[in-house]
Amino acid sequence: MGTRLPSLPMIEWMRGYDRSTLSSDLVAAVIVTIMLIPQSLAYAALAGLPPQVGLYASIAPLLLYAVLGSSRVLAVGPVAVVSLMTATAIGELAQAGSPHYGTLAITLAFLSGAMLLLMGLLRLGFLANFLSHPVISGFITASALLIAAGQLKVILGIQAEGHNFFELVRQLASHIAHTHVLTAGIGLGTVAFLFWARRGVKPLLRRLGLGPRLSDGLAKAAPVAGIALTALLTWAGQWHEQGVRIVGVVPAGLPPLTLPSWDASLWQQLAVPALLISVVGFVESVSVGQTLAAKRRQRITPNRELVALGASNVGAALTGGFPVTGGFARSVVNFDAGAQTPAAGVFTALGILLAALLLTPALYYVPQATLSATIVVAVLSLVDLRMLRSTWAYSRSDFSAVVVTLLVTLAAGVEAGLVAGVALSLLLYLYKTSRPHIAEVGLVPGTEHFRNVLRHQVQVSPRLASLRVDESLYFANARVLEDRVNALVAERPELKHLVLQCSAINDIDASALESLEAIDQRLQDAGVQLHLSEVKGPVMDRLEGTDFLHHLSGQVYLSHFLAIAELAPEVLQERSTV
Repeated sequence: MGTRLPSLPMIEWMRGYDRSTLSSDLVAAVIVTIMLIPQSLAYAALAGLPPQVGLYASIAPLLLYAVLGSSRVLAVGPVAVVSLMTATAIGELAQAGSPHYGTLAITLAFLSGAMLLLMGLLRLGFLANFLSHPVISGFITASALLIAAGQLKVILGIQAEGHNFFELVRQLASHIAHTHVLTAGIGLGTVAFLFWARRGVKPLLRRLGLGPRLSDGLAKAAPVAGIALTALLTWAGQWHEQGVRIVGVVPAGLPPLTLPSWDASLWQQLAVPALLISVVGFVESVSVGQTLAAKRRQRITPNRELVALGASNVGAALTGGFPVTGGFARSVVNFDAGAQTPAAGVFTALGILLAALLLTPALYYVPQATLSATIVVAVLSLVDLRMLRSTWAYSRSDFSAVVVTLLVTLAAGVEAGLVAGVALSLLLYLYKTSRPHIAEVGLVPGTEHFRNVLRHQVQVSPRLASLRVDESLYFANARVLEDRVNALVAERPELKHLVLQCSAINDIDASALESLEAIDQRLQDAGVQLHLSEVKGPVMDRLEGTDFLHHLSGQVYLSHFLAIAELAPEVLQERSTV
């Protein structure tokens, strides 16, 4: 019987909400709002949408997550990877900037939200486990490189198009001579300033006598300072008349009430991208949420997160937004700024709402190169090339999954890269489990423990062989066990007993059961008895529902030591003489 979803998490964190908690949440909200405004504008541009759409996508999702989410500090809104996936999904169906493009983004958010809600109601949070960490790391690194390369053309003020990373880089290199010097100065200057601000602003402010919290908050406001400064310079110098592309008119007002398209054929075209966005967003959100929750000895509920993220995306769709998820950078900032409850998200949403109502006229002169610089600095922190070296050192199969995901994403796009990474991970798993480690074990002198005869000095009997299968038995590896047993019997004519130590076997499927029956029959024909030891309860329950145990030539022993004591007591006598 499935566990019920708990009551609204909001009810829990509202109990005992006091003035101290309110103060902490307000401070965190101010810092996150300052950070989120430029990020929202930039990620909307990355998705191919007008800047104000990024603000709209940062209001309703925050409010809905505060009510339904299980994390105390997760900040939901537009993120780089999901914005890129949004642009990729709808870019081939409509021209960026057209009304239909906006409708597609809304529909994609609605579909993604509906899928997440359905997965949450069906308790399908475990599906995220099929995205291994190496695959996610390779995918995010490749996506970050794709995003950065795509924004370079805006920073340099040149025309460069390409269907993949390598084409885009080639186009950038071939058009580099046409760089718009003033635009490049703004973009590259902003990049340099933002990188310096990450490390240099806080120590500078501390040397000037400001407190640590205020210094940290002002350091987080560096993107806002970059936007304000470049907008002011553009206005004063009338740089937009010299070829610098600016944001232009940004409509002020409340988020509009919108509805997705109900075209069934369009839903069919967007179904796969919506599913991939849902899964990637959920994995990223849960990973961040669990990491931050563990630091405060809290916990999050994955199935509850599915519902909360689903509602957030539906909310984004109904208020003119696009797909959202829990962002790493803003959630960490929210945590570090002292947020105690999701009320910080509510206050952040109110701050973004005020910005949408009052600050949009000030965005007119913001250079597009400044927003692109903000994106580049944000996504380059996601590039993790050290992961390649560490994965190579630990696991060649995981390394191959990382490399394939990375290269396919760069060469064929985010959807193909993610699918390739997942498919290869599953194939590698099937390959590894189809070749299970089967060790012959013997008694460690002076103990009741059994270890691999090739690794330890152990005591054995020529009349008995013990095999430990370190994997569940299923259709893909059952024949391997048959071959190993046949080879062992052929090598030892004096063999009378074969004991399978089942301590590592968690399941036996129908194909493997048939193989065990065949093994038992062949052993009987050769004058050898088959025994089982240390069979786990759930496995034993399933075996007892079959005829296998009734026809088994040997016995089932509670422990492997008891089996050896009864079937080959000379091993124990040798043990007593040690």
